Amino acid sequence: MGRTSPDVVVLRTDHLNKTYPGTVAVHDLSVRFEGGKVHAIIGKNGSGKSTTIKMISGAVRPTSGAIYLHDTALVLASPRDAREAGIETVYQEPSLVPGLTVSENLLLARLPHATGFPWRIDWQRAQLLAGKMLSRLAIDIAPRAIVKDLSVAQQQLVEIARAVGSDPRVLILDEPTSALAHHEVEQLFRVIRTLTGNGITVLYISHRLQELPRIADTITVLRDGELVGRLDTEQAQPERIVSMMFGEVTHGGRPTDLTPGRRTVLEVRGLRRAGSLRDVSFDLAEGEILGIAGMLGSGRTELLRAIFGADPADGGEVVVEGVPRCERDPAVMKDHGVALIPENRATEGLVLRHSILENLTRASMGRYSSRGVRNKTAERDAARAHVVALSIRLASLDEAVATLSGGNQQKVVVGNWIGTDPRVMLFDEPTRGIDVNAKRQIFALMWELSRRGIASLFVSTELEELLEVCHRIVVLRDGAIQAELVPDNTPLDTLYALCMGDDR
Repeated sequence: MGRTSPDVVVLRTDHLNKTYPGTVAVHDLSVRFEGGKVHAIIGKNGSGKSTTIKMISGAVRPTSGAIYLHDTALVLASPRDAREAGIETVYQEPSLVPGLTVSENLLLARLPHATGFPWRIDWQRAQLLAGKMLSRLAIDIAPRAIVKDLSVAQQQLVEIARAVGSDPRVLILDEPTSALAHHEVEQLFRVIRTLTGNGITVLYISHRLQELPRIADTITVLRDGELVGRLDTEQAQPERIVSMMFGEVTHGGRPTDLTPGRRTVLEVRGLRRAGSLRDVSFDLAEGEILGIAGMLGSGRTELLRAIFGADPADGGEVVVEGVPRCERDPAVMKDHGVALIPENRATEGLVLRHSILENLTRASMGRYSSRGVRNKTAERDAARAHVVALSIRLASLDEAVATLSGGNQQKVVVGNWIGTDPRVMLFDEPTRGIDVNAKRQIFALMWELSRRGIASLFVSTELEELLEVCHRIVVLRDGAIQAELVPDNTPLDTLYALCMGDDR
């Protein structure tokens, strides 16, 4: 790994554009990245970060513009082209083979053969090569270890060692700390500093803005597919970053007729789960919409899943309408009026190959059956009522739900659970991946549920959504509640700073 002067521009984009039918994902992006530095790329969801990284890594071809590596224009038709040019990417989702050893994963497709026996693997040499790849990054992991037995952080380091094994000039890290504990993050940062010390340019994508002062040299901000600006990290105050990310934020706010009732429908007392939740307590009133704000890894999803019984808690109590629910699982909580709209609708909220009808009535199937016999007429009538109430656009109830748009799929998930007559709705990122109009409809649905006395917990990465929709917001950080806010009195930059760890 040869050193590169930090003054030398290693990678740059020149008027880069990427358009899809009806959407401009990246517009006229010209940015430079010097050698031997960590360059953070940040922006809210939909800012163009992912598309930019996919173009640089060869996963997506630009509509126009150019990418230069050491002043050489690149033609990247695939990730393989990027790797051959000297650009490696480590994505958030692991790509290791769990059942193989560390050395096999590090040397996959290039395991050394025994001298004179090209059909035989030289395993001893493979162990030595893998050991050298790990040791030059000061990674203390045995080459013979099975990957599935490693921690998430260790697997992340193996991924980086594998990428560095091809001697890249640019390494892209996509949300590398999203699933790591604090001490694991520090270990990762030590490895990244080793990389930059050897001249590798690191592009670092993260939602965890609070960690950037400890690892990044520069911060590049994207908004709505365009470059807003680039700062040296030492100049990047939280207020300035938030202003660059969001611009002028305006929202309509809640309808004036939404007032929570006085009766408490959900009480959470001292809820804890190792590695994700620490003594979380709050009350939720009838008809109240309570926002859960926090950065990735703060424990937001874990909180909703622990309340619903989808994941076990190590301690604490959940009280639903005055009755403690010590033994919790999804079936029990459903029967007692709690519903969860999961973060990943495709894998947890829907059965994509099943019909829209089946997905709309799955959670309430018991209402349309008697002694094992389904009342298909009643089931279809209920499904039609959900379609009308939620403005679901479809050709037929009998179509596979996979044929619907993302927004309409999300409405099906919501309709499925509304059919259980819940008292408490747990919404985990309900607007992720849907268009603006569908988002407005989800907001309107929450407000209508509030009018009917149904309470909601609302998790969203988009903090401005919480300010618009909710009656109250609690800030979750490192698995614990740090603050409680009233949206009407809270500027976006204050909420963002609290989520990042700036307790102003």
